[in-house]
Amino acid sequence: MPVVSPEQEQIGKDNFSGAVHAVNSGDLSRRDVLKAIAAGGVGTSAALFGYSALKGERVKVAFIGTGDEGNILLNEHPPEYMEIVAIADLRPSNRERAFKGDGNDVRRGLVKKLGAKEAAKIKTYGSHKELLEHKDELGLEAVVIATPLVTHAPISIDCMNAGLHVLTEKLMARTVPQCKEMIRKARDKNLLLAVGHQRHYSVLYDNANNLIQNGLLGDIRHIRAQWHRNNSFPHSDSWQKGIPGPDKKIPAKDLEQFGFNDVNQLVNWRLYEQTGGGLMAELGSHQMDAASIFLGKVHPIAVSGFGGKNFYGIPNVGPKDKWDDDREIDDQIFVTFEFPGSQYDANDEVKKRDKCIVTYSSINTNKFEPYGELVYGTRGTMFMKTEKEAMLWKEDGRGSQGGGPDQRLWVISGSEGGEGGPVMEAYETTSGPKVADSGGADWATNVSRGYREEMEHFCYAIRNQGPNYWPDGKPIDPKKGGLRCNGVVAMADAIMALTANLAMDLQTRIEFKPEWFDPDSDAAPELEHGVKA
Repeated sequence: MPVVSPEQEQIGKDNFSGAVHAVNSGDLSRRDVLKAIAAGGVGTSAALFGYSALKGERVKVAFIGTGDEGNILLNEHPPEYMEIVAIADLRPSNRERAFKGDGNDVRRGLVKKLGAKEAAKIKTYGSHKELLEHKDELGLEAVVIATPLVTHAPISIDCMNAGLHVLTEKLMARTVPQCKEMIRKARDKNLLLAVGHQRHYSVLYDNANNLIQNGLLGDIRHIRAQWHRNNSFPHSDSWQKGIPGPDKKIPAKDLEQFGFNDVNQLVNWRLYEQTGGGLMAELGSHQMDAASIFLGKVHPIAVSGFGGKNFYGIPNVGPKDKWDDDREIDDQIFVTFEFPGSQYDANDEVKKRDKCIVTYSSINTNKFEPYGELVYGTRGTMFMKTEKEAMLWKEDGRGSQGGGPDQRLWVISGSEGGEGGPVMEAYETTSGPKVADSGGADWATNVSRGYREEMEHFCYAIRNQGPNYWPDGKPIDPKKGGLRCNGVVAMADAIMALTANLAMDLQTRIEFKPEWFDPDSDAAPELEHGVKA
């Protein structure tokens, strides 16, 4: 996705880096950031995202939830901005895992991240409720929440009631009404509410979006996104986990008060409707967020799709361990979103045809193509691969100087319409590069996925954006230095994911309504379609 040769892929990477350098040639801050990253600089994205080194004491933070995602966040947390004073998790195995890690570079654990002496200072608690009882003695200011989806809203609200700023993992909440409750609570308490859609803080995605907004790809008519995995081999599903011995002893009353029927549902929460949101919430929400960033964060018009449990739990299909799998979520989904183009007008017979179609698929039985987003424009194609690499190719068409995956490109000013915007020109790969300085092509390979940056900005905002985090009753605009994924922005991503689930369940096309995206309105897709919220 796309299937290209290694040579064509390298051309695409070079094209992307060169285009970014050319479009940014007049923007000193962007250009300097890329050069610093290419040279191995750290913390360089602060200038790009509008924050700086922390002034004053580090923000005292607790991490609630230290499982798969929580350990990634612990691994990526910025010690220069954030002092971890405590962790909390219902599962004893996760509390131990937070310190020991998984023995790899992605989840190193706090002992290797901070050193044994500093890690030993961090307090541990069996739940967020126990943590909040000690918040004053800890000097706690904020929390990072990475717990099962069903608990995001109640834990966030408890923490905000205790006067703490919140950064919670995506999906924002299990239902849209819960998202609205979280936003209202943050506003009432004058607290920051951030949500971990980390692509908003990815240097790679920010520069890709800059190219798109400069018109380099022309008119975007289609975005194809996917996250395909192959869990069909025996005992290979990373979402179907065994229960560690210490976790088997969690009291039933503790499980019930946090919304779990039993330990299995706590450990394997992604597989059940009550506790998770399925493939669309866990994987698709990230990629629909990326697509909407590229389209200017406009709200979609409608969604339809198919979701099915077509592999797991079917006798004689796949290995025997899959036959009696009791998961409730679909194991493959295919959805189609209709987004408005720049000239879209629902009341105009001609302009209402101006749409960009975004398709998304996630399956569990084949991973031939890497996950990512493929952006199709009238003048070029961009591939965002696994959040770490980007490729760009020019379209070959009448009157152009060639294009396609075999040709390198350079960017010049001016356009066929005479508007003066940047356009791409291509040349044969054997003729040598037209632009010698690509701004350091290495910056666009294996870049930060944005976890560190989102936590840095969260801490910066706590120190620098008070005492009024909600001027005029709204979060500070991201264009003015506010959180790039605040609760209102993140609710839109949740609405897309949860409405897609509804469309698949009801087997119908659902049109989005403006009031769903208004935190002050009680309207929600679940309530509109008779689903218990």
